[in-house]
Amino acid sequence: MSIESVRAFFADNAPDIAVMESDQSSATVALAAEAFGVTPAEIAKTLSLRVNDRVLLVVTCGTARLDNKKARAVFGGKPRMLNAEEALDATGHPVGGICPFGLKAPLSVYCDVSLRAFGEVVPAAGSINSAVRISPARMVELTRAEWVDVCELPA
Repeated sequence: MSIESVRAFFADNAPDIAVMESDQSSATVALAAEAFGVTPAEIAKTLSLRVNDRVLLVVTCGTARLDNKKARAVFGGKPRMLNAEEALDATGHPVGGICPFGLKAPLSVYCDVSLRAFGEVVPAAGSINSAVRISPARMVELTRAEWVDVCELPA
C-alpha cells in the first residue's frame, strides 16, 4: 500500500519521476546500491527521528551517519531513532522503504548537506524493493525540506 502513496505523490507533483522496482530487496543501503546500480553514497537514506515531542525525517547520503551533537544543536533536543513500528505509524512506510514522499501525514523533512555532492540520488519509494532517481534540489523542492548539516561522512 505504501508504494502506492508514493506513486500517487509523484503522479500529482512530478509525473516525470517514475518509481522503480527491483526483483531484489533494497532495504539496506548496500542492497539498494546493488539493486539500482549506484554507489552506497548515492543512496539517499531517510532517518525517522523523534526530537522531544515531534517526529521528523532526515534524508542523508547513504554512507553518512547522524552526528548527535550537530543534530541536537539544529533540532533543539536529543534525536532518537524511531523503532520499526513507530516509523511505520508515523510515515506509512515500512523500514527499508521509508522516504519523504507519499507520507501518511505531514512531517518536517530535512535534507543533510551531504546530498549536495551528487547530481542525482536514489531514495526509497515506500517499499523494501522500490526507489526513485531524483536530484537533491528537486527532492528538497517537492518535499518542502530544509537543508541542514547534521551528519558526518566516513573518514
